[in-house]
Amino acid sequence: MNDSLYAKIAAHVTHMFEEYPHEHLHYHNLDHTRQVVERAQEIAAHYQVKDKEMMALYAAAWFHDTGHLFADIGVHEEKSIELMQDFLKDLSMDEDIVATASACIRATQIPHNPEGLLEEIICDADTFHFGTKDFKKTNKLIKKEYLARGYNTFTIDWERNTLELLERHHFFTSYCQVLLHEGKMENIEKARRKYLKAVNQSLNKDNEANPDDPKIVKARQSLVARGIQTMLRLTSENHLRLSDMADGKANILISVNSIIISVILSVLVRKLETEPYLTVPTILFLSFSVATVVIAIMATRPKVSEGRFSKADVMSKRINLLFFGNFYKSSVEEYEWAMNVMMHDKDYLYNTLVKDIHQLGVVLGRKYKLIRLAYSVFMVGILIAVLAFTLAVLLKSPADVTTVRMPSGAPL
Repeated sequence: MNDSLYAKIAAHVTHMFEEYPHEHLHYHNLDHTRQVVERAQEIAAHYQVKDKEMMALYAAAWFHDTGHLFADIGVHEEKSIELMQDFLKDLSMDEDIVATASACIRATQIPHNPEGLLEEIICDADTFHFGTKDFKKTNKLIKKEYLARGYNTFTIDWERNTLELLERHHFFTSYCQVLLHEGKMENIEKARRKYLKAVNQSLNKDNEANPDDPKIVKARQSLVARGIQTMLRLTSENHLRLSDMADGKANILISVNSIIISVILSVLVRKLETEPYLTVPTILFLSFSVATVVIAIMATRPKVSEGRFSKADVMSKRINLLFFGNFYKSSVEEYEWAMNVMMHDKDYLYNTLVKDIHQLGVVLGRKYKLIRLAYSVFMVGILIAVLAFTLAVLLKSPADVTTVRMPSGAPL
C-alpha cells in the first residue's frame, strides 16, 4: 500500500471541494465523500481486498461525487470520472487501476448494476445510510439540495418516492446485508408511515370537499391495497432472510464439528493406545460433536411434498400454488390454468400469500428450534468434554501411561 498516493488523492479532492465551493451541495459535499471513503474501507477490510484493487476503490470513493461541483446531477458521474482520470494520469497511475476506478464510479449511477466485488462495495458504501439512523437526516438534505439546485420535479411526491427507493434498493455485499438489514427495515417502516400520513392528510382534505367523489374512493382503495401488498412482500422477504440466516448458522455448526470429528479420529484416537485414561473424554467429545452435526443437518434437511394438485384443490382454494412442493410434478399447462384461476380471484390470491407466509413461519420455527438445540448440545458438549479431559489428566495414575523405551545406544 502506497500511503503517499493515498494522501495525495485525499488532499487533492479535499482541496477541490474547498477551492470550488458549491453553496447548494447540502448532501453531496465533502462530508458525504469522507463518509463514503470510510465505509468503503470498512467493507473492503472485511473482504481483505488486495492493495491494487484497494487503490482503485479508494480513488473512486474520493472522486465519485466531485462531478457535482462542475456538472448537473444527471451527468455528474462522467464528470467525476474525467476529473479522476486527469489527476491519476499526472500521478502516472497504472491504467488498470484507473479503468477499475472509473467503472466503480460509473456503478454508483442509479439504478445500481455493479459487476464484481469492488463495484458492489462502492455502491453499498454510497447508500450505507439507508440502513442507519442517519437516513432521516440525509434524506432531508438531499431534498433540500434538489430544491436549491432547481430540480423541483424530483421532490414532487417526495414521501412516495422515498418509500419506493428504499423498497427497490438492496445491498450487494453480504457484509452490509447482515449489518444493515434491521436498520433498513426500520427506515422503510418509518417512510411508509410518513407516506401514509401524507396521503391520509390529502384524502381528508379532499373528503371535506367531496367525500363521495369516485376518484377519492378509488385512491383510498388503492392505498389500502398497496399497503397490504407491501406488508405481505416485506413479511415474506424477512422470512426468507431469516431462513438463510438459519441455514448459515447450521452450516457453521456442521463445518466446525466436522473438523473436530476429523481431528479426533485422525489424531486423538491413535493416542488412546499409549494414553488410555483419555478414552472416556474422547468418546464424550466425539459423541457430542456427532450429535450436534446430526441435529444441524436435520435443521437444514429439506422436506418435499407430493408435488401434485387436482382441479378440485384449486376450485376449493385448498392448495398453495406459490410453494414449489405443491406443483413441481404438474405440467406447465396445469400450473398456468391454476395460476390464472388464483390471480383472477383476489380472495384466493391474498389467502394463498397469507398461507405461504404461515408455512414459511412453520418451517422457520422448526429450523430455529433444532438450531437452538444443536447449539445447546455443542455448548454442553464442549463444557463436559473439557471438564472430562481435565479430570482425566488430574486423576491419571502412572500405570495409565505407557512409556516407550528407546533402545540402548539409540541417538537422541
